[in-house]
Amino acid sequence: MSSPQPEAAPGAINAVPVRHPGRVVAAVIVLAIAAELVHQLFVNQAFDWAFTFQAMTQTPVVEGFIKGTLMVTVFAMVFGVLLGVLLAVMRMSQNFVLRWVAGAYIWFFRAMPRYVLLVILGSAGAFFPGALIVLGIPYDQQILAFFGIDGTMRIGTVDANVLFSSYLGAILGLGLSEAAYMAEIARSGIQSVDKGQAEAALALGMSRGQAMRRIILPQAMRVIVPPTGNETIAMFKDTSLLSALPLAGEMYFQLHAIGNAYYKLMPVLMGATIYYLAAATVMGLGQSWLEHHFGKGANAGANSGRKTKPEAADTVLMFPGSDH
Repeated sequence: MSSPQPEAAPGAINAVPVRHPGRVVAAVIVLAIAAELVHQLFVNQAFDWAFTFQAMTQTPVVEGFIKGTLMVTVFAMVFGVLLGVLLAVMRMSQNFVLRWVAGAYIWFFRAMPRYVLLVILGSAGAFFPGALIVLGIPYDQQILAFFGIDGTMRIGTVDANVLFSSYLGAILGLGLSEAAYMAEIARSGIQSVDKGQAEAALALGMSRGQAMRRIILPQAMRVIVPPTGNETIAMFKDTSLLSALPLAGEMYFQLHAIGNAYYKLMPVLMGATIYYLAAATVMGLGQSWLEHHFGKGANAGANSGRKTKPEAADTVLMFPGSDH
């Protein structure tokens, strides 16, 4: 009986790669547009780069960037995050009044454009008699007169127009608006944590506040941090709206004033763009680091549940007819 002949090896496959002419055409068009834009930046007389950098280095502009842009962004976000977390907890409360108040706040400030809100806040002096905010107990003289005392319990007064057109008014206006968005972000992050975590914390003797601070919020951060980073960058850009107060110390306000004074608006707009691009890039890097930091636990859990390939020493070979 002749032994079976070995099968002939298959021949080489002459594979022809699929051509994508549309991609080549799209790439050429994009490169042409980009080249034209770069050419305009360096050739067009409207872009006076010498004037741009001269305006950017002016002391009021630099101080406006540090105080009116960066500082307002930081404090407004801190105020907005803290108030937003409080509103999120109120929104999930079993108390009807707390839920209603938080819901009404979120509804109002999410519907109100920030520019309109800042304009109203800049004119808030009309809400107070003589545009003065009284520091102390309201109707103090009437209360003391009821007890036969002639005096006052007022600490002092503050000019509302000056207060709301200052950095404090900018932080207040942007922070109140941001809290409505952060409340929904925090609520979604808290609800992403399994309810068993809170039940286990309560079973260990923690109060609801301790469970929220020590168990729920740390786990919710991996859901809260990414949109919060986006909100911070958006807040940073929205500082350009502070001219509605008006806040004269803000960076964009100063650059715009220089452009109007010298009739060179495009160069100062390019200066503001450079400031915004540089700061937003740094913020984006910080956001990526925070996402990686708070996502460590989730990534570790995903890796621990991943199946690994068995080692050769642990592999058992089963032959036909064998029992082991």
